Amino acid sequence: MAGLAALAIAYMLSQFYRAFLAVLTPSLITELGATKTDLSIASGAWFMAFALSQFVVGVCLDRYGPKRTAGLLLGICGGGGAFLFAIAAEPWMITVAMALIGVGCAPVLMASMFIFAHTWSPARLAVLTSWMVGLGSLGNVVGASPLAAAAEAFGWRPVMAGLGVVTVATAMAILTVVRDPKNTHHAGGKVGFSGYLELMRIRALWPILPLVAFNYVPSGGIRGLWAGPYLADVYGLDALAIGEATLFMALAMSVGSFLYGPLDTLLRTRKWVAVAGNSLLLAALVFLGLNPVPGISASTVALVVIGLSGASFGLMMAHGRAFMPPHLTGRGITLLNFFSIGAVGLMQFGSGAVVEANTVAGDPGAAYSALFCFYAGTLALSIFIYLWARDARPERKA
Repeated sequence: MAGLAALAIAYMLSQFYRAFLAVLTPSLITELGATKTDLSIASGAWFMAFALSQFVVGVCLDRYGPKRTAGLLLGICGGGGAFLFAIAAEPWMITVAMALIGVGCAPVLMASMFIFAHTWSPARLAVLTSWMVGLGSLGNVVGASPLAAAAEAFGWRPVMAGLGVVTVATAMAILTVVRDPKNTHHAGGKVGFSGYLELMRIRALWPILPLVAFNYVPSGGIRGLWAGPYLADVYGLDALAIGEATLFMALAMSVGSFLYGPLDTLLRTRKWVAVAGNSLLLAALVFLGLNPVPGISASTVALVVIGLSGASFGLMMAHGRAFMPPHLTGRGITLLNFFSIGAVGLMQFGSGAVVEANTVAGDPGAAYSALFCFYAGTLALSIFIYLWARDARPERKA
C-alpha cells in the first residue's frame, strides 16, 4: 500500500504538470513574450514526449519492473524539467522543460496499472485504474486556483523550483517503497519491441483504438491549455479568476473517473458505458462550438460536463486490456497510453493552428468556436468507429 500511495502522489504530479500551463498563461506571455502558439507547442511537447516514451516504458516495465522504471525517470527527467522551467528565459526553454517533464511522468500511471494487472483480477482493472486516475486528478485541482494563488504570492519561478524538489522526493519514495510484482517481468522482457507488432495484429483492438486516442483529447487539451486563453480572451478573466473556473473542471475530471470506474461491472458492459459517456462529452463540445460565448456561468457548466464525461480513460484502458495476452501486459497498457496521450499531443499542435487561423479581430469567440468544433469532429468520428468494437463484459465477482 505504501508503494501505491507513492505512485498515487506521483500521478497527482503528472496530472498537475499536464494542466498547469492554462493558469500560468498570462504570466508566461507577459514575462517571456510567449505567444499562444508557443504555449500550444510547449503543451504538445509534454504530451508527445510522454506518448513516445511509452514504447520504452512498456519494455522496461516487463523487463525491469515498475519500481526502477517509474522512480528513475520521474526523478531525473521530471525533476530536471521542473528546475529548467523555473529558470526559463525564453519560450523554447519552456518547451524543452515540458518535454523533459513529459518523459518523467510517462511511466507513473503505467507502473500502477502493471501492478494492478499482476496483483488483482481482470474484473477489477477498470475500477482500480479509474480510481487511481481520480486520485491523481486532484493534481488538476492543485493546478487550478491553488497554483494561481501560489504564483501570485511567491512568483511562478519559486513555485516551479519547489515542485522540482517535491518531484525528486517523490521519485526517491518510489524507489524506496514500491515492490515489483513477483515473476512478471523477466521472461516477458525477452520479447522486446517486437511485442508491439504482436499487439497490433489483434483485430479486436482496431475499432477500440480511435476512441482510446480521442476520448481524453477534449478534456486534456482544454484543461491543459485552452481553458486559460478561452476564458481570458472571451470574458477578460485574470489568472485568479481562471484558476477558480478551471478548479470546477478539474474537480469534475476527478469525480468523473470515480464514477466511470464501477459502471462496467454494475451494467455488465464496457462498450456502451463508453458510448454513452463520450456522447455526452460530444454534446457539450457541440454546444460550445455553436455558442462559444454563452456567458461565464454556462461556459463553466459546459467545461464541467467536458471534464466529467471526458474521464473514461480507465474504462477504455480496461476494454483494450481485455484482449491482450498476459506476457505483454507492460507493452499492452503502454501501447494504449501511447494512442491516448499521443493524440492529445498531436491535437495540441493542431489546435494552435486552428485557433490562429480562425482568429477574427473584435470577435474572440470565432477562434474558440472553431476549436470546439475541431474537438467535436474528431470525437464524433472515433465514437462512430467504436460502434463496431466487440464488448468485453467484466465478471461480476473479482
